[in-house]
This record gives sequence, structure tokens and C-alpha cells, in this order.
Amino acid sequence: MEGQSATSLDPIIALAKRRGFVYQTAELYGGANGLFDLGPYGVELARRIKERWWQRFVLAREDVVGVDAALVTPEVVLKASGHVDNFSDPLIECLECHIRLRADHYLDEADADTWQQRWAAEAIKQRGIGEGRARDEAQKAWEQFARTGELACPNCGKVHWSEPRAFNMMFRTQLGAVEGAGSTAYLRPETAQGIFTNYKNVIDSLHLKLPFGIAQQGKAFRNEITTGNFLFRVRELEQMEIEFFCKPGEDEHWFAAWLQLWDEFLKTDMGLPEALLRQYEHPQEKLSHYSKRTVDHEFRFPFGWGELTGVANRTDFDLAQHQAASGRPLEYFDEATRERYLPYVIEPTMGVGRLMLAVLVSSYREYPQGRTGEGEAEYVLHLPAHLAPVQVAVLPLMKKDGLAEKAREIQQALVVKGVVARYDDTGAIGKRYRRNDEIGTPRCVTIDYQTLEDGTVTVRDRDTMEQVRVGVGKL
Repeated sequence: MEGQSATSLDPIIALAKRRGFVYQTAELYGGANGLFDLGPYGVELARRIKERWWQRFVLAREDVVGVDAALVTPEVVLKASGHVDNFSDPLIECLECHIRLRADHYLDEADADTWQQRWAAEAIKQRGIGEGRARDEAQKAWEQFARTGELACPNCGKVHWSEPRAFNMMFRTQLGAVEGAGSTAYLRPETAQGIFTNYKNVIDSLHLKLPFGIAQQGKAFRNEITTGNFLFRVRELEQMEIEFFCKPGEDEHWFAAWLQLWDEFLKTDMGLPEALLRQYEHPQEKLSHYSKRTVDHEFRFPFGWGELTGVANRTDFDLAQHQAASGRPLEYFDEATRERYLPYVIEPTMGVGRLMLAVLVSSYREYPQGRTGEGEAEYVLHLPAHLAPVQVAVLPLMKKDGLAEKAREIQQALVVKGVVARYDDTGAIGKRYRRNDEIGTPRCVTIDYQTLEDGTVTVRDRDTMEQVRVGVGKL
């Protein structure tokens, strides 16, 4: 019987909690908005994703190395990078109920399509101003647009909005016990700046030649105005990111190359179906302050298309900014041409949480009458085998008569061979099959009385439910 995909995130969220993938942070105290904890199987799924990424893009390549920079970043770094002045979103507040929303997201959700582009184009046409100024004009026009009555507050239904204001999303803190000049710092909003500030150190240590990349996996923190859609928009996220340094003039070639590599990774390594993926080219008026070109891979979640990964051409913006602010030379000396220049940077990046969510969504199927069409509802994660938190479940038919001991012996033998094998003797064998289907276990190995006689076991396939009898030595 063919399974049904999820039409909303609700069954995904329910399964994630029920089976130990994701929990709400501080749920004991009512939860913390936009923060989540990974449970036992969530940790394993995230680890498989990160290991697959690191193997493909760092260990398997000679032109990419890794770093692990500090989570706390001094203000001077983020001032130079532009984050202190530019890492902001437009915040509006309902003056009746005081709910706060991100203006551009609410406009999109309210189906006021292309409002920024319409106003930006009009501002350019009427006033002859540049695109950056046009974006400011577009934002200022929010109040006039909201008061037309088309955009009522989603909480109280009134149309009484504040003017939009820039809200910086970085979490601010202090270094040391005394506040003052030089002690301000932030939890890093991205992993990129730790790479840029170590760029010269890495070159000096390893004598790398262009083109080369520096990779990093780690946490980033963004005080989002509004969070939502489970793991999609959160305040603490984990990124997998590369800054790929190349010679100016070769940046377009490398941009295309990394875009293709990202596409292959999503489809081949993560098992995401092509029908659920598309590429989105950022229009010039929506590019980040550092970007020459950005293309996202978007995934069709149950709530609609959403950004999954991105590839950006950051040019020499970051290195130039840090060179000017620090007073330290960051030019690359090209021995072949005997010239010095700041490399251009291609930045392919993706988030672990969103990727996890996409993998869960694409692999989730529900069978209302069971997979035979005659039973109770079943829920199955058809995860790629190399991503499954558990590769093999070892199940003794009974706990007695030496079956449990034999099962543990087989499970340990599989672990020694490098297989992620889990022993499970809780509940009837059918329920154990269903439970392992829900966490995406590709194979179940059942130990029964015949095992004690001839050394064979039953191997059950998660996707086909076919069962075959094989010798223990062939597992």
C-alpha cells in the first residue's frame, strides 16, 4: 500500500518528540520559543548528516581544510564585517495588543506579493535614487500600506501598526567582569567571520595555494523576531559552511562549481527527491550587503517552499573590511604572477536543523490502514540507510531460554564490525518492528529458537517488509 506524505508539520513534530528526535527546550517549564534540544535519535541523525558533509567536502578533498572558531566574537570583528550596522530585520509592533512581527515576513504571509519590488521600482522611477535607498523607501511605505485595512494584526484583528524599525538580531554579551570599551562581544550570528579572521593564520600554517577552502561546522545564534515552523526558523542553529578563496575573475566558475556540488549533496547524500527541490536566484535588490550573487536551494516543506542551503559570492568584501579595520595586510601573494591581491570568496552554506527537517519530511510516510491495508495506522521514516540513527535492530523473539543472550552476542559482533546495532527486547515482536520503522531503522534481525539450532536469523527489510533467513556469519 502506498504511503501518504505529511500535509503539515504536525505529524512530523509528534513523531520527533514521541521517538526521541527533537524536544522543546525547557519543556518542563513551558518551553522556550525558537529553541530545541536534540534527543537520542536526533543527535545520531544530525551526527550522520555532519559526518557525511565533512567526509565529502573536507576529508575527500585536498583543497579544503577545517577550523573550529570561538562562539563568542569580539564586537570589533562584527563591526568590521558590517553585522553591527546591518544584521537587522524590520520590526513592527501592533499598537493595540503589542505583538511584534517581522514586517517583510508578515507581508509575504499576508499575500502582499512583491511589495518591496513594486515600491523599490517606483522609488527609482520617480526619484532617481539607487536601489539601496529604494529599499529604505519601500520599508518606510509599510505604514501607508498597512493602514489600507488589508493587513490586520493576526493577534487582535486591528490595523494600528508602529513604524518599522531596524532590529539587530545578535545576542550581546560582555567579556570579563567589567563593562567598558573593548569588552562588548556577541554570540556569533554566523560561522563565516571566524574563518575570515583565521584566513591568514591558515595560509601561514599550511602554506596553502589558491584556490582553497576553509570549512567549519558549529553553532550560530540569531535573535529572530518571530520563529516558527519547528526547526526551520530558530534562535540557535548549527551551520556547515565553507569559505572558498579564489582569484578574482575565477569567482563565477567556482560559484557554478559549488552550486552543482551542493545540488549533488542534497540529492545523493541526503536522499532528497528532485521534485521537492528548486533553485532561487536572489534579485539584486534583495542581496545581502556583502553579496555579488546568491542562489538558494529551496525545499518544499508542508508549509511551502523554504530556503534550505545557499551559495553566495562574497567577493573580497570581508577580507577588505578586516584588512582596513585591523591594519593588518591580508593580500595573497601569487607566486605564479608575482602579484598581491585580496582573494574573492565563494560561500556555500547549509544549516543542520533545516536539513534534518527536510530529511524527515521527505522520508516520512503514514499508512492509515497499515501497509497491508488491513491493520492499524503505521508511520515509517524511509531514511537513507547511511543516515538512519540505528542501522540494525537486534530483536530476541523471547527474553528467556538463552535468546536474549544470543541476541546480545550478535549485536556486539555487529558493533565490532562498525555497524550501528541496537538491542531491543521491549514489547511484542510486531510492536518492535513498528517502533523501529518509525525511527527509520533499515533492518531488523530477529533471533528465535531456530537460531540456537542452526545459527540462522530472520532479517526484515524496513521498506519492503520482506523477511529472509540468513546465517549469522553473513549478517
